[in-house]
Amino acid sequence: MTLPWFGRKPRKDKQTPMPVRIGYVGPAASRMLDFDQNLLWVIVLLLAFGLVMVYSATVAIPEDPHYARWSQFHFFWRDLAAVTLGLVGGWVVFQFPMKVWERWAPYLFVISLVMLVAVLVPFLGKGVNGSRRWIPLGVFNFQPSELVKLTIILYAADFIVRKQDVKQRFGKAFLPMAAALGFIGVLLLAEPDMGAFLVIASVAMVILFLGGVNGKMFTALTVVMIGAFVLMIVLSPWRRDRIFAYLNPWAEANAQGSAYQLAHALIAMGRGHWLGVGLGGSVEKLHYLPEPQTDFLLAIIGEELGFAGVLAVTLVFAWITKRAFDIGRQALASDRMFSALVAQGVGVLIGGQAFINIGVNLGLLPTKGLTLPLLSYGGSATLVSLLALAILLRVDFENRVLMRGGHV
Repeated sequence: MTLPWFGRKPRKDKQTPMPVRIGYVGPAASRMLDFDQNLLWVIVLLLAFGLVMVYSATVAIPEDPHYARWSQFHFFWRDLAAVTLGLVGGWVVFQFPMKVWERWAPYLFVISLVMLVAVLVPFLGKGVNGSRRWIPLGVFNFQPSELVKLTIILYAADFIVRKQDVKQRFGKAFLPMAAALGFIGVLLLAEPDMGAFLVIASVAMVILFLGGVNGKMFTALTVVMIGAFVLMIVLSPWRRDRIFAYLNPWAEANAQGSAYQLAHALIAMGRGHWLGVGLGGSVEKLHYLPEPQTDFLLAIIGEELGFAGVLAVTLVFAWITKRAFDIGRQALASDRMFSALVAQGVGVLIGGQAFINIGVNLGLLPTKGLTLPLLSYGGSATLVSLLALAILLRVDFENRVLMRGGHV
């Protein structure tokens, strides 16, 4: 008999052990699926729906004199390219075991911070509308703050695993993470990108909480973060104006100024009623709501598909978040703390950003400049979201391998 993978015959006087390889579950493997196909199909359907809505939201772009040189498919093709790149990148990311991600976590985090610094360097970073958040890479502009959202998950999870024996001690458990978040905060506020900092800080703090950091330390970190946000608002007149505009978007000065997008987003939501005006029938996308394909795509969904469309999108993101936490609990049951925290961190990232974007579109939260994951136009955001979900699928894959008695 020929042994698999080696091509040589076993000795008759000694049993040759079968080599162990990642993902191998032996000849008696059950019929359990290798990965969560329901989660994968939900992701694919969200991407397809997002492409349709991005096209619908930008179909009238050529009528604007500023974009007359672009075709009505301009944003559709660019979004499709980002989705394709994200799917290919996700497939590559899925091939690496979680042990590799745990080993690489600190280095990936440092690389993302270096890129975050590079954005602020003249002739390296690209500024748009007063913000410097992108690094031009020829075919598209990459936004490092999106990458930090993923690497902070890996770093915080690895930090908790490495500091298990000292996570109750203030100096060694609190100060390193506080310093990392403080450094990120300074860089993001220099861009400025307060919305990204809010997401990154929230994800890191949730992972620390789930990892069992001392309650006093977690409270101290929370107070520091809240204090930093309050200070940013107090010391920044334009941020303060946006907060007050959100509280009263219908005031004449706000509706024509800081709350212009919010006011038109609410008008779009109001026109949608229960079932919407029909796909493609939005009026607000006809140059009333600025750049509806990004932060306010949900407003177009609400106008064209109504309350039913918004509710469906909300429930889908709630399901993805719950599924991520379920996968994390399964990993924790097999004593894989890093994988568990990463899975739940991805759930917080996708669910939290969706929650903020939905809240902004409904006028429940101040405008933050955050896209709706997997749906809104945005190459870097789409790419990083798909990479994060690929890692989540990898955690689920390894859970299933272990439950079948295999090795990872």
